[in-house]
Amino acid sequence: MRVPLSWLREYVDLPATETGRDVQAKLISAGLEVETVEHLGADLKGPLVVGQVLTVEELKGFKKPIRFCTVDVGQANGTGEPQEIVCGARNFAVGDKVVVVLPGATLPGGFSISARKTYGKVSHGMICSSDELGMGDDGTHGIIVLPPETEVGTDAVELLELVDEVLDIAVTANRGDCLSIRGVARETAIAYGLPLRDPALLDVPGPNAFGYPVKVSDPAGCDRFTARTVTGLSPEARSPIWLQRRLQKVGMRPISLAVDVTNYVMMELGQPLHAYDRHQVQGTIGVRRAQEGEKIVTLDGVERKLHAEDLVITDDRGPIGLAGVMGGADTEIADHDVSAEGGAATTDVVIEAAHFDQVSIARTARRHKLSSEASRRFERGVDPQAAAAAAQRTVDLLVLLAGGTAEAGVTEVVAPSAPHTITMAADHPDKVAGVAYGRETVVRRLQEVGCDVYGQDELIVTVPSWRPDLTDPNDLAEEVIRLEGYENLPSTLPRPPAGRGLTGRQRLHRRIGRALAGAGYVEAPNYPFVSEQVFDQLGLDADDPARRVVKLVNPLSDEEPALRTSLLPGLLAALRRNDGRGSHDLALFETGLVFQPRDTAKVAADLSVDRRPSTDDIAALNAALPDQPRHVAVVMAGAREQAGWWGKGRPADWADAVEAARTVAREAGAELGIRKGQYGPWHPGRCAELTATVDGAERVVGHAGELHPRVLKALGLPGRACAMELDLDVLERIGDTVPQAPSISTFPVATQDVALVVDAFVPAADVEAALREGAGELLESIRLFDVYENAEQLGEGRKSLAYALRFRADDRTLTVDEASAAREAAVALATDRTGAVLRG
Repeated sequence: MRVPLSWLREYVDLPATETGRDVQAKLISAGLEVETVEHLGADLKGPLVVGQVLTVEELKGFKKPIRFCTVDVGQANGTGEPQEIVCGARNFAVGDKVVVVLPGATLPGGFSISARKTYGKVSHGMICSSDELGMGDDGTHGIIVLPPETEVGTDAVELLELVDEVLDIAVTANRGDCLSIRGVARETAIAYGLPLRDPALLDVPGPNAFGYPVKVSDPAGCDRFTARTVTGLSPEARSPIWLQRRLQKVGMRPISLAVDVTNYVMMELGQPLHAYDRHQVQGTIGVRRAQEGEKIVTLDGVERKLHAEDLVITDDRGPIGLAGVMGGADTEIADHDVSAEGGAATTDVVIEAAHFDQVSIARTARRHKLSSEASRRFERGVDPQAAAAAAQRTVDLLVLLAGGTAEAGVTEVVAPSAPHTITMAADHPDKVAGVAYGRETVVRRLQEVGCDVYGQDELIVTVPSWRPDLTDPNDLAEEVIRLEGYENLPSTLPRPPAGRGLTGRQRLHRRIGRALAGAGYVEAPNYPFVSEQVFDQLGLDADDPARRVVKLVNPLSDEEPALRTSLLPGLLAALRRNDGRGSHDLALFETGLVFQPRDTAKVAADLSVDRRPSTDDIAALNAALPDQPRHVAVVMAGAREQAGWWGKGRPADWADAVEAARTVAREAGAELGIRKGQYGPWHPGRCAELTATVDGAERVVGHAGELHPRVLKALGLPGRACAMELDLDVLERIGDTVPQAPSISTFPVATQDVALVVDAFVPAADVEAALREGAGELLESIRLFDVYENAEQLGEGRKSLAYALRFRADDRTLTVDEASAAREAAVALATDRTGAVLRG
């Protein structure tokens, strides 16, 4: 909401020395978020005057139309002689009053004006458009043409109110009252302790039987409808400069007098209004729900198919407007420009000032993707008591500015309602804030907001009509606290109850995060939403369980309507995004939930809000939720080790992805099996299958390795990118996080090397497992240190695996025979299981 300081001063007598920055500080202290203060005309320097065009000469021989004009500026130029000016605009003629900037002036943006030769003529100044003066859009996209009665030589800076300060306020969803000058003026008056001149306090005639006929068929959707009629509007009447400038300052474009007046009153009082061309309305104006399939052409020229829940304004033909959102084209106000083109300009109007249901208007605006200034206010809450005053204010302005006549008939349809009251203990704000305000302060602050307060220890508070957001005692407490100043609240640290802390699961997740960060990975949390198309890009089979997703009823984006079953889509998107922005050496990780639908879908019951859910209620709610295991995943691309004086560096490869899985397993205290695998997005020859033993059975818990080239191409990823994903919950289940002190023997180690020749397709992990089991308890460690393939020496399809075996006993020094016997037992079992043969 943009609030000009000059307009605000009409309703609050602010000290003359107060600047926009001062008001900003006061309003922020009172709880309003004033984002910026715009200084209009801060760098504007005159002379800037009103001139009258005397002559216009069309210059020939140029690529675009150029005009050489003489303009009477009175005595503003010091000589009284006509000012010669070159201008390219064509929306003015001889006799028009225009805005002229003379040499020596400076326009917004630091643009200095001087006499200069152009197009073969000397131009002594410039005829100005609204954009050049920083006024905003006036709808003409050309030179400002002033009313004929404007006096030549008048200071245009003052006439056009070019110097002002505008506060830009980010109004929260619960403060619809502050989407008006009236609402912000009330907050300003409270902040400064000054009286408010409420613009809604007008003498309004009571309803009678002579008003325009109105029928409200849905009082729940429209609880108040006021209609007034003004006749005899002058088709030639234009919005005065002051009204146009105020609309421009609040960010609206002047259109025509009738429309400008309704917009002006809306910004002033916060009550949206609509003006109908009386001659275009046929019969009674009605308010009802739309019939499914009905259509309407709105003022933006779009034909819209209506929904049965849409609230519409109708006449005898059908819908003529989307209630609270936008009017229809059939009853649009026609201005004098239409009259000039042969159409009939509007001379009689019916003014609508109504109050509509917040939820209904919000849903209609979102359903039709049609947000308007009116819908923004209705969905946040509009003062229903202001409708009659807004209609009266509109009538008064139309009579004053367009020479109209207000008809005596007043229509007001009102659904019976009682004021909202809240019972609150007088010390409730004290308990909420931890500050002893006292009853007098509480009552005074609530009365400043507009509440009627009765009672002593227990207060009965009647909420003002313009504050529908005040619904319970905590809302009233917040009003007291914010007006007393958030900055005055004491800073106290909460005291956690003894004996509580992080759960074992939380500690594990944090340790894993720290371990991966220490290994050079950067955490990159992602949204849990995916499109089902990503499974095709990842190369998953048609029957892959990961394709079974939980779909959202109301997704944030239609392109991502499902919850993720894997962390990789989000991480790979982050990898692609960062690579596209110039960061090519990347290592990212994420721990988070994935969502797996249950075999039998259940619908969660609606829980009562007046009591705490029982254990059975919570269990039933959890049973309706999808399974949500926690996974950990990493992705990497580019250099794993940077090149420099210390060495050549190396790129990230599949082994780094496998090592990331080992790092996670170590932190979880779990034993992880690693063997050759093939799955989905990974390269079939560079994919490791990660396994764990759960309840005595081996189970695949993840994969690691290099991604398939087809996946890289489909997702736009850098070459040779690698990834790993693990089921973290399984590792937590089987892991032992109790620290184990290493067993350190005082006896020497016996090292034996063995080279085994096996078929090329035999996994090294299988050979290692057989050696480890065969060697028995004396084996301390085993390490693969060489893989050799040579068809001439080993034979076609064969490879040599060389292992270093370390043997040690806790109670003695091993003899050569004991170490050799253990080695031979290991080789024998490897030969039996894998067909291995000792090399050489």
